[in-house]
Amino acid sequence: MGLDIRWPIGLMFTLIGVLLTGYGVAKASASMSLGININLVWGVVLLVFGAAMLLGAWRGSKTDAK
Repeated sequence: MGLDIRWPIGLMFTLIGVLLTGYGVAKASASMSLGININLVWGVVLLVFGAAMLLGAWRGSKTDAK
């Protein structure tokens, strides 16, 4: 049919998650708050959410094609 909204949302969150995770790994000492690497944690959260959106869009496109 048309473009599934999960594709651009998944791509955006995955890209931001990769960048934030990379920054959290590279600058671990600058990203600490109360002993937690905030950039690393939120980067992984965004990466997982983006991957879930991409997986949902991919699975949805396979069922629509039948």
